[in-house]
Amino acid sequence: MTGSNDISRRRLLGTAGAAGVSGLALGAAGGAGAYAAARPAPEPALTSVGAARAMFHVKHQPGITTPSQARGHLAAFDLTAGAGRKEAAALLRRWSAVAARLMAGEPVAGGAAGADTGVALDAGPSGLTVTFGFGHSFFARTGLTGSRPAALDPLPEFSADRLDPERSNGDLWVQIGADDALVAFHALRALQKEAGSAARLRWQMNGFNRSPGATARPMTTRNLMGQVDGTRNPRPSDADFDRRVFVPERPTDGTPAWMANGSYAVVRRIRMLLDDWEKLSLDRQERVIGRRKADGAPLSGGTETTDPDLEKADADGKFVIPADAHARVAAPETNGGAAMLRRPFSYHDGYDADGAPDAGLLFVCWQADPLRGFVPVQRKLDRGDALSPFLRHESSGLFAVPGGAAEGSYVGQELLEA
Repeated sequence: MTGSNDISRRRLLGTAGAAGVSGLALGAAGGAGAYAAARPAPEPALTSVGAARAMFHVKHQPGITTPSQARGHLAAFDLTAGAGRKEAAALLRRWSAVAARLMAGEPVAGGAAGADTGVALDAGPSGLTVTFGFGHSFFARTGLTGSRPAALDPLPEFSADRLDPERSNGDLWVQIGADDALVAFHALRALQKEAGSAARLRWQMNGFNRSPGATARPMTTRNLMGQVDGTRNPRPSDADFDRRVFVPERPTDGTPAWMANGSYAVVRRIRMLLDDWEKLSLDRQERVIGRRKADGAPLSGGTETTDPDLEKADADGKFVIPADAHARVAAPETNGGAAMLRRPFSYHDGYDADGAPDAGLLFVCWQADPLRGFVPVQRKLDRGDALSPFLRHESSGLFAVPGGAAEGSYVGQELLEA
């Protein structure tokens, strides 16, 4: 009797199992048919970050007045032995053609680099910008010393400098910026490959900023010290913006004609001693900078964009913005009106053996004349900036960046084919 019940139970379970399998199969088939019949229309394409496009053929090279980008690469190249003016011209022609394609969101085609790597095939332009410049040594290497601008004379030495010559200067300089890391890397790799046998990489640095859309409204970026950085930058709406940042369309004072509409970039790798900085109280940090950390407003009051009142004193007669505060020492008012357009990236390259972060600022600033822009301000900072003990300048470069290339031409053509 028990055996009969077991057999009946097994038959019942077997029948149920078969029905279950059958039901599962029918359900799957029915589900697929229903999905095919009711498949929703494709979602609209994302059009914010990926679709943003900067133009290559413009009056001033891209990447100067372009808003801060989420990802950046800086690189310097030296011409190889035997490469001269002819090879440099061919290289700039290739680089310009590749940059124009990549900034349009198009793959690299042919050239010294060969086929496109495919890194960014499914991405849009993502606001990619590529900027080219020439270092002091480039002109001797190409037999063009007579065309070298006086403003490109080497920067003076500063007492706070701890410069690594292998990560400083260079014949050619490239700045890449984008709002997508893969798009930026794709451009870096393509340009490195296009260098071919004409130039070799001297140094390369990677940087980043806050991603677009990370805040509810556009805001001045913060550096790795947590400070709002770039508040008093010259603005394109300023009446004297072009005079401060760009070489005139008809250069004067002996500036060569090929620099028309160009600018000069000072590039510094500035390590921040974050372990020491973060030991300071909030009050002390704000007094070192001269601004509130929360919103970037000067200690003299107001909002971030309020001009600091450098004469305001407290009840004891002491300056509200301390005499050695960074905001005071770097202010145009205390440097004869000297100004530059700062457009940096933050960087982080790992940790030292003692656990200290190798991190800081890839400082890039633009001006019509570095002897009137960067140099006087840095000299003043070198003498008495409360921020200096928390910084270490580890590499440096100065580059002449010609105006943008017209359609059908390449960057630097007027110099190299004069």
